[in-house]
Amino acid sequence: MLNFLFYLAGAVAVLCTAMVITRVNAVHALLYLIVSLLAVAMLFLLLGAPFAAALEVIIYAGAIMVLFVFVVMILNLGPQATEHQKRWLSPRMWIGPGLLSGILLIELIVVLSGAEAPAGPGEVGVHALGQTLFGPYVLGVELASIMLLAGLVGAYHIARPYAPKITEGGV
Repeated sequence: MLNFLFYLAGAVAVLCTAMVITRVNAVHALLYLIVSLLAVAMLFLLLGAPFAAALEVIIYAGAIMVLFVFVVMILNLGPQATEHQKRWLSPRMWIGPGLLSGILLIELIVVLSGAEAPAGPGEVGVHALGQTLFGPYVLGVELASIMLLAGLVGAYHIARPYAPKITEGGV
């Protein structure tokens, strides 16, 4: 049973990732990306790593949503975006991500009901994860943090209001 659930979650992750790549609308691609990240979290849970699954949901799915809202706020689309927003909120646009999320929800209920133990080698604790991230992979973690900081500075630079410089000799 768990093998079937594992392959089903993997299929959902692959399908959603393909939909992210092929969507033209950024909002639709974001919905599929979030479902894909939730499917990867389900894979972690099925492999016996609930902490990694929780990190996947909190950091990736949560941070992606906050980042998207931040970008929409920076762009400040205003009243001209009302037609686009009406298309984004139509029920037809939510059918794909809704069905795939429903499959993941059913899988989560089956796994949490305790029918079988996860197929992985055992639970991965916080201590083991911290030693792995800040041991041999510390350079990757630091590079990722520098890239996030550069993205934040770039977003601020793009979004700041233009103010012409006033020189001492005149305008």
